[in-house]
Amino acid sequence: MTSSSSSPITFTLLLLLSLLVALNPNPSLASTGSNINTNDIVTQYSTYVRNACNVTRYNRLCVRTLWPFAIVARNNTSKWARASVAVTITDTKRVLRLLLKTQRSAVGESERIALSDCRELFVDSLDNLYKSLAVLRTLNADEFQRQISDLATWLSAALTDDDTCLDGFEETSSRTRTVRMVRRKATKCMRLCSNALALLKKLAFDGL
Repeated sequence: MTSSSSSPITFTLLLLLSLLVALNPNPSLASTGSNINTNDIVTQYSTYVRNACNVTRYNRLCVRTLWPFAIVARNNTSKWARASVAVTITDTKRVLRLLLKTQRSAVGESERIALSDCRELFVDSLDNLYKSLAVLRTLNADEFQRQISDLATWLSAALTDDDTCLDGFEETSSRTRTVRMVRRKATKCMRLCSNALALLKKLAFDGL
């Protein structure tokens, strides 16, 4: 990770750690706070997120979007998978809002159709992501294999939806600013979904 990309991470982790110490009701923790080497702690949390993201195709995007969860997730694979799906849901909803807005001002029939089709695909993708998040919140050893199978099906379907949306823009001759913006944001969603699927595969391997 470059210094430019790690600087915001370091700052925010330091801020979160300071808040944890300040808000902790345990006086002993607060009194020993000055003895804590914050640089070592930040390094440790950075290691957590880098280790989690090692299995993903879009590693830098994974680190950038998941580092706020490092304090909670640590070495817990199921928490990283859940965080990844939650982040993907947030971005998918942003794309849907953008598609609803831009569809009204589409230039030409091919652009309007591409935007409309993409919106339908992202609605389906969001539904699959929500189902995935619900299961990730209720993982249990007795049903783990079935849950993993369902999750793989839903996340793969969400990824296919995102890919199909992008393919639709490849087939249209429209290259307006609107189309370029939607493609850029949809591409990010597709990559986030790919990362979520990679983290799910790691969870399937690691187990609970």
